[in-house]
Amino acid sequence: MPTLEILSAAAEEAEAAVDWYEKEQPGLGQQFRDALNAGLDLLENGLVTGSAMPGSLGEKGVRHLILRRFPYDIILLPTPNLIIVLAFAHHSRRPGYWRTRMKR
Repeated sequence: MPTLEILSAAAEEAEAAVDWYEKEQPGLGQQFRDALNAGLDLLENGLVTGSAMPGSLGEKGVRHLILRRFPYDIILLPTPNLIIVLAFAHHSRRPGYWRTRMKR
């Protein structure tokens, strides 16, 4: 089973989103965190692999998992022993803003 590694920039994005949702409605931030954790658990346990990103990103192996309730994708780069979470990307953000994170 691969190990999950969340890049610090992605973790910071997630925390900022949790804080924003919590300010909008008490308890919603925790629901968002739970949705992220559920998605990460599915990935880590191999129950889902996410879908290939379109174009050249998909050719490089980048995948994404779309959350159901929240307008976010978990952007990941899987390898045989490691799943690197590159971003927790809101659907309205500039596509591919996280590409530079692939060059770690």
